[in-house]
Amino acid sequence: MAKVFYITGIDTGIGKTYAAGVLAAFLQQQGHRVITAKLVQTGCKGISEDIILHRKIMGIDLLPEDISGITCPYVFTLPASPHLAARAEEKAINPEVILNSISRLAEMYDFIIVEGAGGLLVPLTGDLMAIDFAAAQNWPIIIVSSSRLGSINHTLMTVECAASRNCMIAGVIYNTNSPDDPAITADSRDIIEANLNHFSDRASLVDLPQIDITNIPDIDFSDIFV
Repeated sequence: MAKVFYITGIDTGIGKTYAAGVLAAFLQQQGHRVITAKLVQTGCKGISEDIILHRKIMGIDLLPEDISGITCPYVFTLPASPHLAARAEEKAINPEVILNSISRLAEMYDFIIVEGAGGLLVPLTGDLMAIDFAAAQNWPIIIVSSSRLGSINHTLMTVECAASRNCMIAGVIYNTNSPDDPAITADSRDIIEANLNHFSDRASLVDLPQIDITNIPDIDFSDIFV
């Protein structure tokens, strides 16, 4: 049975799509059968644009599972929260449909990297938050943070939110693709890492530099997948 990890971010546009792709590329290089999936994609039509980026980072073509919609069963046009984007099309997100897709992928792969939509408290339906869906599946959480000003507060709130739902925090990916002062970048990293250790004995913090999808840097994510 596949090991499933849930990728979330401290905000929208924080780099979790790049992080998911790079994590999958790392596992792929280790010889594992790995695939990415997405709970729901908003703001596009057809195949999920985040899944397309994952495959580019992994250096592979779109898979049959992508084309058939298994890796992202819900795609909505409105660039909004999933529940609202679904409502705009007079539809509703059924968590069982997502779980069925993940179960099908689990029969074929060793690892599944599931990218969420936005942060942990984004509603998938009117009464179901992303964190509660992930927690119900016992998926370890990987949090994508940032070196930009304000990330300490947002990151530690996300860590506390995950811990409050008894989620295992596998790690924090610290996206350093930011124009902020190097002193802020270094200090924020230190504070996030120190406080992360209060919530998880095994969670690690890994730096993610600026990504060129044609030349993915060699990053060791082994500690996240222990």
